[in-house]
Formats: sequence, structure tokens, C-alpha cells
Amino acid sequence: MIAEKEHGANRAASLELENFLPYRLNRLADAVSREFQKIYKDRYGLTRPEWRLLATLGQYGTMTATDIGSHSAMHKTKVSRAVSALEKRNWLARETDRIDRRIERLSLTKIGNRTYRELVPLARAFESDLLSGLEPSDRQSLLAGLDALERGLAG
Repeated sequence: MIAEKEHGANRAASLELENFLPYRLNRLADAVSREFQKIYKDRYGLTRPEWRLLATLGQYGTMTATDIGSHSAMHKTKVSRAVSALEKRNWLARETDRIDRRIERLSLTKIGNRTYRELVPLARAFESDLLSGLEPSDRQSLLAGLDALERGLAG
């Protein structure tokens, strides 16, 4: 009887990791990222940080590395490596700020823009396929729930 009580107390004090929401979200995000990576890595040889950099510049145009890191939640060393890699491929151009020469403005070249435009429909199709397994109401609930969690964590 005492052993059963202790076991029950341990169970109450333990955490079922596979049911813990942050863990589940992390596992899901990692699985989705790995699947999507097959598209941009296999076709274009991009790493995850390179893809994020390409997508961010494709969406917003000219930005600083600091702004890209903030927007895409990447550490500055990952941004720096991605900048160098895309620059070597002639997909990215750097321009020193005329007022503050310590700042570099980054933008996609014509080749970088073309690659981004090729990847956009592939990314949209991937997202559509991912969501196609959900009923429309579940899809709406999922997206609304993600929005609410992001708002809650941003405040």
C-alpha cells in the first residue's frame, strides 16, 4: 500500500514528455523542417539558415544581418555563415551604408531573386500538402491557436 502511494506520488511529480506541449511543438517543428528541407536542400543545396536568409530577403528586400537574425530567430553566427555562402554563389550582394559604414545592407541578386521565386510555389505547395490532412475547421483552429500562442509569447 505504501509502495503504491509512493509510486502514485512519483507519477504526479513526473512529466510525460511526449504529452508536454513545448516538447510536442518542438518535435513537430523539427519534423516539418526536415521534410521541407528535402526540397530546398536537394534542389538548391541550401542549409536551413541559408534558406531562411534567402526567404527573408526575398520577402522584405534589403535588410541588415541584425534585422535578418531578429526576424528569423537565427543567431548572428548562423546569419553570417549564410550570408557568406549565398554571397559565394552570387545570390546575395552587400552594400555598405553611406551614413554608417559599419552597417551592411544585404539584398538578393538577380540570380538570388530568381531562385527565391522558384522556391515560393514549392514552399506554398509543401504547406498546402501539410495542411491538406486536416479538416477545414481543424486547419482554422490550428492557425488561430498558433497565432494566439505567438501573441502570448511576444508580449
